[in-house]
Amino acid sequence: MDSWQMECCGEPFALGAEVSWAVVAPDREWLTKVLGAETAATVDAAEEHHGGSPQQSAPVRGTVTGISAVHCRFAPLPGEPDRTRHPVPGSGTLTPLSSARRWTSGRDGLDFVGFLVDLAAPPR
Repeated sequence: MDSWQMECCGEPFALGAEVSWAVVAPDREWLTKVLGAETAATVDAAEEHHGGSPQQSAPVRGTVTGISAVHCRFAPLPGEPDRTRHPVPGSGTLTPLSSARRWTSGRDGLDFVGFLVDLAAPPR
C-alpha cells in the first residue's frame, strides 16, 4: 500500500483486521528498486483507493496477517541534469508493525513509502 494512498483516504488497520481493498497489479520495477528482487517477487497486488484503473479488480477481502513499514532513501540519479529524486537501490528497509496508521514518519534519513501487507484471502 503506497504511503500516499493511506495518507489521502486510507483507514488504519491492524493485525487480525478484516479488510476489503480494491487492488491492481504492482509496479514490479519500482518495488525491485526499493525492496530488491526477492522481496518484490512476493508482492502480488497493490491497493488502489482511487479507481480509474482499467486493471482494477473486484475488492479483495481477507484478514491482515502481517504489516511492515517500508522506508527507503531517495536521491537524484547520477549524471541527470534535473534534481528529481529516485529510490536508491538497496536502501529499502522493512519494519514489522502491529498496526498501520494513516501517517507514518520517516526514520534514520529514510522516507516512508508505504506498507507491505500480508493478507490471508481466498484465491482470486
